Amino acid sequence: MTLPLSRIRVLDVSQIMAGPYCCMLLGDMGADVIKVETPGVGDQTRRAMGFKLKGDDSGGFLALNRNKRSVEIDLKNAQGLEAFYELVRNADVLVENNRPGVAARLKIDYETLQAINPRLVYASISGFGQTGPWSRRPGLDLIAQASSGAMSVMGEPDGAPMKSSVPFADLGAALFASYAILSAVIGREQTGAGQYIDASLFETALGLSIWETAEFWGTGRVPTPLGSANRMSAPYQAMRAADRYFVVGAANPKLWTALCEVVERTDLLADPRFAGNVERLQNRAPLIALLEAEFARRPADEWVELLLAAGVPAAPIQNFEEALACEQSVAREMVMEVEHPVEGRVKMLGFPVKMRGTPQQIRRAAPLLGAHTQEVFAELGLSAQRIAQLQNAGAFGAARKTLEPA
Repeated sequence: MTLPLSRIRVLDVSQIMAGPYCCMLLGDMGADVIKVETPGVGDQTRRAMGFKLKGDDSGGFLALNRNKRSVEIDLKNAQGLEAFYELVRNADVLVENNRPGVAARLKIDYETLQAINPRLVYASISGFGQTGPWSRRPGLDLIAQASSGAMSVMGEPDGAPMKSSVPFADLGAALFASYAILSAVIGREQTGAGQYIDASLFETALGLSIWETAEFWGTGRVPTPLGSANRMSAPYQAMRAADRYFVVGAANPKLWTALCEVVERTDLLADPRFAGNVERLQNRAPLIALLEAEFARRPADEWVELLLAAGVPAAPIQNFEEALACEQSVAREMVMEVEHPVEGRVKMLGFPVKMRGTPQQIRRAAPLLGAHTQEVFAELGLSAQRIAQLQNAGAFGAARKTLEPA
């Protein structure tokens, strides 16, 4: 089966999370993703996690780099740079996440590469973007969550600032970059020219703050933390039952009525404090206290079953062991396995979006460092002798007896 991006070649010149995740998504859609790595070192996530697997590569690296091939190129070596330019001549997309200015120093910036390949779609992902007074600051998911305002609304009221454990600035930047890349590739079919894409973690975190900015502009008040509650609806949050917490959302009149009937408190429907969503938001604290007093009568799973039967959205709060093993994850194939040359069969997350006509595929596990150097350059038409010359000249790092085949 031909996948949607099977004719697209992507150069992944990135590390850690945002860039690699972006390129992995493109690879899942069929793109030929070539991961360009520093000889002997590679992507920092190869060894970044605090636990060891069988080999040198971390679980995080395996999770972010499936459907890619790896080549080692020393971009600070003249021969290595020329070898990299050969890759660029045959590429459709390049993704990098260096701090602004680094790509230009390495001579792999957009202006340099666009002159080599005018059709190249070049995406830069950085902490704060390529322009502005903060552009040269180091960019991490933590920094983006803090500086964008996102951390100011997380956690419990009057509690310490809290960041989201799920790195949404990193992952969101990857998603924004991937849709921009696909838009640019489609546009190139009309113009014949590639273009430059500038994505940032800061703008991603700010751009996803839809409710918070709407509240600020609508009321003039700076949003504050609400715990698990929703800014625009009540009740819509975690509730304590007899044994543990669960979540329930009953914002509109129909759902509010059904919730009151389930907990046998139809008297609340006549209480002016809870007459509508606006009133329930204004009186959230007494509302939650009343509801939790009723929820304390049964275990969470029983309430979830009763509420769902009445059409009220509710769910248990699962940990990742429970979430990965639940019947919905199984039915939607959200846990997949792939054979790795060192680790054996490894588990990884499935595809979060399903496509019926051209479903995504895991074609290969995350690559060993430099495992495809010889293969990729042979595909470009370089002879074995020329590849050996480049190797001996240090283009692919310190000379080795052989370059590993795929």
